[in-house]
Amino acid sequence: METSLIAAFKTVFVVVAALLPILNPPGAAPVFLAMTDGADAGVRAALARRIAINVLVMLVAAMFIGSFVLEFFGISLPVVRVAGGLLVCSTGWQLLSSSDPHTTSDAARTANTVNFDVLSQRAFYPLTFPLTCGPGSIAVAITLGANLQGSKVAVMHMAAAVLGALVLAASIFVCLRFAEGLLKPLGKTGTTVFLRLSAFVLLCIGVQIFWDGAAELLEPWKLSRR
Repeated sequence: METSLIAAFKTVFVVVAALLPILNPPGAAPVFLAMTDGADAGVRAALARRIAINVLVMLVAAMFIGSFVLEFFGISLPVVRVAGGLLVCSTGWQLLSSSDPHTTSDAARTANTVNFDVLSQRAFYPLTFPLTCGPGSIAVAITLGANLQGSKVAVMHMAAAVLGALVLAASIFVCLRFAEGLLKPLGKTGTTVFLRLSAFVLLCIGVQIFWDGAAELLEPWKLSRR
């Protein structure tokens, strides 16, 4: 029994250690702040909670059934990376080329604050996917799930994996819920600069994800040319 518990704790650690650097909850905070500009603390808290739940569902689904879904449609992980990388690039470019979020008019701010339904439509796309839980996270979750399902005590390991996903979702909620407080010390100008830099980094991440997927797809062709 003790050995099984230790193995379960190891599974929790592996899931968190593998996915936390890719999800990068603190890195999602400035993007979340920019895309919810004008919303009050209550609206942001509700959106953060919804995004965290979405991420939890996506990670668990990827670990449990992700490999079967990709196999059913004949989709490979490199293709997922290419498509997801393009989505991340598109979102990063939109944030980078948009007007200064801090110049939003008072009327627009009021509309965003009151109309929660409009902001909630962004909760899954693009705030959950691909910004918070993108193709890289999904690919890793699918790989982890495939390895766990092949173990002798798959049920216990999968339960531990769900616990790991809960830890990750909780960290995302905390970082998004208190995103404004995390950036407040920077001031208005510093926050604007940081948001622009974050958008550029997001664009670079999208290019990197795309390139990783494209390189895997092109590897057989390069080998055949030798």
